Amino acid sequence: MQAIVISAFSLLFIIFLGFLFKRWGIFSKADGNMLSQIILNLTLPAAIIVNLAQLTVTLNRISLIFIAVGFTLIQLILFRFFKGRQSRDDLSFSLYMGSGFNIGNFTLPFAQSFMPQAIPLISLFDIGNSVMLAGGTGLVVEMLTGEDYNFDLKLFFKRLGRSVPFVCYLVMLILRLVEVEIPSPFLIVASPIANANTFLSMFMIGLYLEFKLPEKARLLVMKTLFLRYLIGLFLVIVIHFMPLDQLMKMVLSILAVTPIPIFNVINAVLTGSDEESVGFCSSLSFLISLPLMTALIFAYR
Repeated sequence: MQAIVISAFSLLFIIFLGFLFKRWGIFSKADGNMLSQIILNLTLPAAIIVNLAQLTVTLNRISLIFIAVGFTLIQLILFRFFKGRQSRDDLSFSLYMGSGFNIGNFTLPFAQSFMPQAIPLISLFDIGNSVMLAGGTGLVVEMLTGEDYNFDLKLFFKRLGRSVPFVCYLVMLILRLVEVEIPSPFLIVASPIANANTFLSMFMIGLYLEFKLPEKARLLVMKTLFLRYLIGLFLVIVIHFMPLDQLMKMVLSILAVTPIPIFNVINAVLTGSDEESVGFCSSLSFLISLPLMTALIFAYR
């Protein structure tokens, strides 16, 4: 138990270290963009390959792909139900900020520190999550806000094809389905790169942290975050009664309270949401999720 607390504080320390380095002028938010490219194209793919190298594919585990899609739809539908009458812009903000799961930049690095045995399950969940983030969520948001939405299938597959982590998930899943072993020398080379993923991801989050919030948006942001985590805790209760093994329950419970995904942050801004409000909402979600996810690990131990 002590090791879990120390690991959680070490992750929090790295986040604040990144934030302080930005405040001191040693790094800037622009450096976070460079780090994100290193993470998405190098350290995260390496972590996926190393941690899925021994994956045993079962029907139970494959179901995680569809559970991810289902969870996102539940978030979106419940948000629309509870939000009632809102302006189209505010509703769009709430739906994007209230749905999706930040896995590549937060949950996988988190799992690398706490429970590496859970990474294959988290990775399978992220396949379904990636499908929603690449276009599924946008389609549902536009339907719920009453906008005319032209779903571009070509763009949808283009986004997925350009996502190095998603391609790695898919390739590794296929290789493990046919029980192809990854050569040991390749894994030895990839392991140090994979090990760098946790530090770089948490440090990048620190560089991206923003605590400027327009006063007029304060109520909207707080209500959105409150409802996001209320729905997350509702999912945790549902998961507890599902006929799943203990590890699967723990993984799904942790995923239910992850921070806001970067993809939804970008989409919210592109659809007209205030950039400062989106940045603040996203930043605060990281600081809320870390203790919640740690507490859920305690609950399942």
